[in-house]
This record gives sequence, structure tokens and C-alpha cells, in this order.
Amino acid sequence: MPGVEAHGFPLFEMAARSWEAVPPERFDALLIGSAMVFRFGGRGLGALKGLPVYAVGDVTAAAAQEAGFAVHCSGTGSMQSLLGQLDPAHRRLLRLAGEERVPLTLPKGVIMEERIVYAAQSREMPGELIALLRSPAIIAVHSADAARHLTSQCVSHGIRRAPLRIAALSQRIANAAGDGWGEVATIPFPDDKALLALARQMCQDPWHGAS
Repeated sequence: MPGVEAHGFPLFEMAARSWEAVPPERFDALLIGSAMVFRFGGRGLGALKGLPVYAVGDVTAAAAQEAGFAVHCSGTGSMQSLLGQLDPAHRRLLRLAGEERVPLTLPKGVIMEERIVYAAQSREMPGELIALLRSPAIIAVHSADAARHLTSQCVSHGIRRAPLRIAALSQRIANAAGDGWGEVATIPFPDDKALLALARQMCQDPWHGAS
């Protein structure tokens, strides 16, 4: 972002999980909430390429297409809202997901099976990040698990949260961050560009939190 000093630090390492392959004829469509499914799903994905994909977000949809899947619908909101856009012919869903996933309420008449194909393994914060967080900063957070881990790491390393501000991808993520931050702001729908715009706005807005 022009005029903004940005740093990237992964707090997790993604790893594939073994999962039981399923006969594609048992399902009408795939429900996918993360591009990680296509990066770590492995050979079991091959048999499912004939099923249409409901993807959350443009990044997930692009990963599906790159992997050879046809995207039936790409939602810009939550996975729950994506369920409201189901084609009437798609009543039997297979959800491929990570270990940390949002619970869903299925529409009447819809059934769903789940397979866990990847997991996020937490990592210690590197020294460079610890040093940066000892001064006021804005932190963009993409998942509830990341928010909880960030909070835990700040406590472990004695980092004061009052001078730090969170830009969260959703209200659920903001809630997971807990209390003690100088500010926690969210965007109305999960979108990476909107999150970066929020972070930029927070950099520009006057703020009189603790120092």
C-alpha cells in the first residue's frame, strides 16, 4: 500500500491431512471456503472434478478453476450466506475444509458431509514481529484461530495490546481477538481488498489510544 509500511508474518504453517475419498455420485456439489483445500487436498480431489463448486471469495474460486474445477457460484459474503444461493438441484453437498471451520445451518432439504483435508499448525512469533509489536501498529487478521493465537502470543511475550489495533476480516474474527486491544475494526463482508482498505483508513484516521 503506497505510503504505508507493511510487513507479513505467517502465524501458522499449513499441512495436509489424510482424508477418506468419497464417490462423487453421492453429491450434487462441493462447498469450499478456502483456497487451501485445492493446495492441500491431494489426489482425492481428482475424482470430484465433475462436481460444481460453491466457493467463498474470489481467491477460492480462482484456486478451484486453476485446479480444474467448474465454479457454479462465488459468494462475497460468508459461507452461511453462500448456502442461501444454492441451486435447487444441489441438495447433497460435500464440504471440504480445514480443521478450524465455521458451523453451518443447512437450508431445509439440504444434506451435507464434511471431509477435513488440511490443518493449520501454530508457529511462535518471530523476533522481528515481537519487536514491531512493542510499538503502536495495525494488525490485519484473517481468521479466528489467528486472532486467538495472536492474543496468546502477545500474552506470552509480554506485549501490551493497548497500543495495537486490529483490522479483522469479519465480526467472528474480531470477537475471537478478545479484549485489551486499542481498537478492533471489521469490514461488512470478507474480502482481502476491503481489509487492506480498512487498514489504510485506520492508518490515516486520527487515533488517541494508549501509547
